[in-house]
Amino acid sequence: MTAVGIDVSKGKSMAAIRRPGGEIVQMPFEVKHTVLGLKDLVKLLHKTGGEIRIVMEHTGIYWCPIARALQEAGFFVSIVNAILIHDFSDNSLRKVKTDRADALKIANYALSFWDSLCELSSEEETRVLLKTQSRLYERTIDASVVLRNGLISLLDQTFPGVNKLFSSSSRNRSGHYKWIDFAKRFWHCDCVAGLSFQSFSETYGKWCKREGYVYYLSAAERIYDAAKQAVAVFPKNDRTKAIIVQSVNTLNAIYESLQTMREEMDRLASLLPEYDVVMEMHGVGKITGSQLMAEIGDVRRFTNKSALVAFAGVDAPPFQSGTFDAKSRRISKRGSPHLRRTAFMVCSSIIQIGNTDDPIYAFMDKKRAEGKHFYVYMVAGAAKLLRIYYARVSERMSSLNHGLKQSA
Repeated sequence: MTAVGIDVSKGKSMAAIRRPGGEIVQMPFEVKHTVLGLKDLVKLLHKTGGEIRIVMEHTGIYWCPIARALQEAGFFVSIVNAILIHDFSDNSLRKVKTDRADALKIANYALSFWDSLCELSSEEETRVLLKTQSRLYERTIDASVVLRNGLISLLDQTFPGVNKLFSSSSRNRSGHYKWIDFAKRFWHCDCVAGLSFQSFSETYGKWCKREGYVYYLSAAERIYDAAKQAVAVFPKNDRTKAIIVQSVNTLNAIYESLQTMREEMDRLASLLPEYDVVMEMHGVGKITGSQLMAEIGDVRRFTNKSALVAFAGVDAPPFQSGTFDAKSRRISKRGSPHLRRTAFMVCSSIIQIGNTDDPIYAFMDKKRAEGKHFYVYMVAGAAKLLRIYYARVSERMSSLNHGLKQSA
């Protein structure tokens, strides 16, 4: 038994080799994530000999190059959740935090849990790309929220409340929102109020047709009345217009990128075997469905449905000591925040739809009727969603495997 602990960081790692009985075969040494550095590591491990198991933390994506190189060299590689390594005491009261100490600690963890280590399965390229695209989509959404709020703040000084005159879901094929494109054309309340209603109505109708939006006479009347009542702070001049137009162009560029990401996420997700099953679930759309598949990955890597719920961090582990037994527990929040967020979004959709035939809605509605707090029944619904997801997707995977065996 030879355990290799690797503390991963960006561009380089620290590795240590241990054997049972406290024997340190190789003191911690640096491994650079270069072709030469990885080749030297492989040569050293081949020279060490024996049954070798390599363990490293799941730290971002930094572990990928070294894990791939070691797997291709034929070694057993296991990627462990960083929380498990952090909570591992290494049989010491001292709290030391260095890369060298962490490498030795990880190697000791590998020896302690030798038989229960899970070997890294090479994820399909599609799943890796989907997960990367999903994370990029989240970051871009956050940027769009900041830019949108900044634009609203500017418009409150040129055309107050213009964003509230349109449906928040009104978009065209490019992903642009109607009120944002409207603000680019009618960037100041005087751009509307300075015209007669007839003239504005005709201009607005032509603009809707050109930009791909639906024209309503009632909407034109509402906009015109609001413009007449609006009080602007900034004057109507070229400098004010330039600020608004620049803000709109920047935000629209973000929305165009988001539209492209949504299409690519759906395309990648459609290549996965569980796509049809996931998309048939209540409350799941093309975006949330793709994000669920991206964050969960291959459901077969979880031993049971409880493991998936724990991975999302929506489980409430028991707490008991002596005669004390806690009856109310907070969720662990120790899993994937991305998966937790996606499950919460799906449950929000389920609540809004209100389909009484949906078991998740019925479950949450029952909790709500019992007087449970909003977050309590939403988290309970998220846990139930993940259990149902595990059951349905596992069944789908099993049927596919059975079909492949029969055809073989």
